[in-house]
Amino acid sequence: MKTSLAAKLAQLERRLFDVEQILGSEEATKDLESFRRLSREHAEVGPVVALYRNYKTSEADLSAAQEMLADPSLRGFAQDEIDAAKERMAELEAELQKALLPRDPNDERNTFLEIRAGTGGDESGLFAGDLLRMYLRYSERNKWQTEIVSESQGDAGGYREVIVRIIGGGAGGVYAKLKFESGTHRVQRVPETEAQGRIHTSACTVAILAEADPIKDITINPADLRIDTFRASGAGGQHINKTDSAVRITHLPTGLVVECQDDRSQHRNRDRAMSVLASRLLDRERQAAHAKEAAERKSLVGSGDRSERIRTYNFPQGRVTDHRINLTLYKIDQIMDGDIDDLTRALQAEHQAEQLAALGESAL
Repeated sequence: MKTSLAAKLAQLERRLFDVEQILGSEEATKDLESFRRLSREHAEVGPVVALYRNYKTSEADLSAAQEMLADPSLRGFAQDEIDAAKERMAELEAELQKALLPRDPNDERNTFLEIRAGTGGDESGLFAGDLLRMYLRYSERNKWQTEIVSESQGDAGGYREVIVRIIGGGAGGVYAKLKFESGTHRVQRVPETEAQGRIHTSACTVAILAEADPIKDITINPADLRIDTFRASGAGGQHINKTDSAVRITHLPTGLVVECQDDRSQHRNRDRAMSVLASRLLDRERQAAHAKEAAERKSLVGSGDRSERIRTYNFPQGRVTDHRINLTLYKIDQIMDGDIDDLTRALQAEHQAEQLAALGESAL
């Protein structure tokens, strides 16, 4: 193990001891905010230190086995123990390197999923509906809550645009699993209206936005906003069509526009629209920072640019291909039914591999 890695792990072990001492004292519960913060730190550092202690145990086993080599009668047994200890140490070191990778502070956040029809006319809108169902089914599999924030239905079905809030939690939560879904999703299939049986290609764009806290994360000047109210359209009964409950917020400096009309309450529609706007503005800041970083080093899983084609769904061949990592799966029916774990896990693994490679280069 490299000296720098060992030193960092030893520092974490000492920090965990200090945190445990504080949490075990009578003073700990007097400041609830501090108690929660230390408890979160304990939950994050504890598993890393446990791996480090297992590594040190394997290191001690290796040392003991090497001493046994001096005894001819134990040489065979000692060599087996040495090989096993080295194998364990290599595995634990790899796990420790992953555990120490920089964490995305947004991983624990809820998200906004935005799907927009692109090229392909009505077929694009229908595909947007298929993608929405895929992500809703995936959310069900993960026991996440979902709520439609805004929707604009297509003329032939599906959606021109739909925004969904997905509520989960934890370090392995919604944003952590879905953040690599942003980009252009392309579909190749024969539309139901195609009499000649020709395959058409259409596309939709997907955006995954970490939910922002309009107060803590980003400052929005009220003078930069134009807020319009209007009468909602579409289903919703008599009330929704008789009151000006729908809200449209325009952020004048950027031109971003958010509409929300799915609730009967103008106040709730305004709050939802502000939350989406704050998340979009925060995402713009993040994209700008990533673009600057990508100029020096391009991410293997792509920049997350909405214009970047990331995946193709080919129905005639029954395959789904993620172009960023050259992964093709011949299980399109299962994927469209929300079984996308193979894709999300592969993208997360590729991202981790790139982070490790970057750390290795910076250490040279």
